[in-house]
Amino acid sequence: MRDPLSGGSADLPADALVACAHAMADAARSVILPFFRSASLVTDDKGVGRFDPVTEADRASEAAMRAVLAHLRPDDAILGEEEGAKPGTTGLTWVIDPIDGTRAFMSGTPTWGVLIALCDATGPIYGLIDQPHIGERFEGGFGRAQVAGPRATVALSTRGTAQLTDATLFSTFPEVGTAPERAGFEAVRDRVRLTRYGMDCYAYALVAAGQVDLVIEAGLAAYDICAPIAVIEAAGGIVTDWRGGPVHAGGRALAAANAQIHAAALSVLKHVPDA
Repeated sequence: MRDPLSGGSADLPADALVACAHAMADAARSVILPFFRSASLVTDDKGVGRFDPVTEADRASEAAMRAVLAHLRPDDAILGEEEGAKPGTTGLTWVIDPIDGTRAFMSGTPTWGVLIALCDATGPIYGLIDQPHIGERFEGGFGRAQVAGPRATVALSTRGTAQLTDATLFSTFPEVGTAPERAGFEAVRDRVRLTRYGMDCYAYALVAAGQVDLVIEAGLAAYDICAPIAVIEAAGGIVTDWRGGPVHAGGRALAAANAQIHAAALSVLKHVPDA
């Protein structure tokens, strides 16, 4: 696991950056929640695939977070799902997904979340997974690994499951990626104890919280995975692509609670041919 305090990140103003991330998450919460479970929610189809929705809440959330950055960190770069990329001059990029799990959001299920990651040239160095309706905020990086919830703030720590036969596996969709990718996922699925679907970013948060052993997905964008990488790695887990390499640019993701279960899943997924 890469140390988020090593190298060029050691001299960063960590407290100010963390405060900025929390201000962004607070701003997103305030504009999203009035739309959640609203009968008048406006939803559009981006036209990518069979159904790729975006709501007025997605757009409002990203606009609110960008407004915070314009005030607190105007020289940093931004990569967001709805408004694209903005260049910066500091070597730092905020990678944001205003609502990860828009399908869940428009269906009224509380498994969507706001994803905020801070990246340098090496990848994510800090991340938040925020679930506004439940009131849980998972945080990792700069020496932090915790979840703040309505009852308490507790440390995050992944669990030590070593064998696939004892593992719990999550993925958002049962129809993972291409046909070869789906076959690779199913090969792992057929070896684990329990498989569940439909959790979006909350599945990654549960890996960090020590509740889930594996998340396997394909076809991800950078804004889908950067924040989960930071949170899971801070909690002691591992997130790579299906070859064991970096995945912060997106693609095929394998999130694992520890090195042993990661190696076990990777031994199956590494046989999936490249696209």
